[in-house]
Amino acid sequence: MPSVRRWPVISALGIVQIFAWGSSYYLLAVFAAPIAADTGWPLSWIVGGLSLGLFVAGLASPRVGEAIRRHGGRPVLALSSLLLSAGLLILATAPVLPVFVAGWVVLGIGMGAGLYDAAFATLGGIYGREARSAITTLTLWGGFASTVCWPLSALFIEHLGWRWSCAAYAAIQLGLCLPLILFVLPGNGRAAPAPEDRHGPIRLSGPERRAYVTMMAIMVLAGLSVTIVSVHLLTMLQGRGLSLAEAVALGALIGPAQVTARLIEMASGGRHHPIWTLAGAVGLSAVGLVMLALGLPLVGAAIFLYAAGNGIFSIARGALPLALFGPDRYAPVMGRLARPSLVAQALAPALGAMLLSAAGTDLTLKVLALLAAANVALVLFLWKGID
Repeated sequence: MPSVRRWPVISALGIVQIFAWGSSYYLLAVFAAPIAADTGWPLSWIVGGLSLGLFVAGLASPRVGEAIRRHGGRPVLALSSLLLSAGLLILATAPVLPVFVAGWVVLGIGMGAGLYDAAFATLGGIYGREARSAITTLTLWGGFASTVCWPLSALFIEHLGWRWSCAAYAAIQLGLCLPLILFVLPGNGRAAPAPEDRHGPIRLSGPERRAYVTMMAIMVLAGLSVTIVSVHLLTMLQGRGLSLAEAVALGALIGPAQVTARLIEMASGGRHHPIWTLAGAVGLSAVGLVMLALGLPLVGAAIFLYAAGNGIFSIARGALPLALFGPDRYAPVMGRLARPSLVAQALAPALGAMLLSAAGTDLTLKVLALLAAANVALVLFLWKGID
């Protein structure tokens, strides 16, 4: 449906993405310490809620993809908004830790139905093969989730406390995001599979299956790396002798680097095959992580390169499956690709902590560099198969 006007749809979906990420994935970055201080619950269990949510999101994602193929993105994203609101209200009213953890199960289903993979599949259903530029623009909006929601979360907690802050985010989901989904997104935003395929399994040829498995492996390795770095970067930089203030200042480069890389990709106008975007993403990330692993003095440049690669990886993982498998199969393929990646992200914080504890910063960075190098090799293998 290329005739659907883009700016209202992408703007609405962009706002929805900011608050979907901000009220789930980025929530505990600000909320965890106040929750622990108020309740006395162990911080590890509080933070573990996000890992549980990501794990549940991974389990749900294939069904989400199938639902978007059959019914379109609007009802699935609307359900996500309702689930995120319900999960936040459970957190807000949780009298004991098990109820708090149960809230993250609900949030996890909402994350699986409402974060990038579901949004990309929705755009694929609306615009078909022309969705690539919309996906690129949407990642720009999503890149501001922490920029918007971390200060907003701090403001909420200062004036409302953490429980009412969770309720405030639930109100944003119901009062802002849900109406945007229901009244701005087109109702028939889905691909049109052949009648015999509409409710059946997706079919992949031999070369397509190899590309699918390779893409899945790339997303798993990238998910492990990015989550370990996101959670443990400050610890690793301090392990290299930097002060906390210096580590925080260097970590602040990640957001601008991601946005800069996405703007460059947008400026290209999508004239190149998305395999080039994927190659650039894993290449930049690998160079940055290798620089960190080797202890080179340009730490800021290393972090900037790593983050730039991660920024355009979000675009590549949405655009490349659309090019490889077509709009008819895009939503279910995205849902299935998301599962192992989200499970890897759920496990990554604990794996990173164990690696740092057992082996130290130097070896942890070397492992991350090896993962990045393996991804470069996988992309080259995928590229050869496409040619």
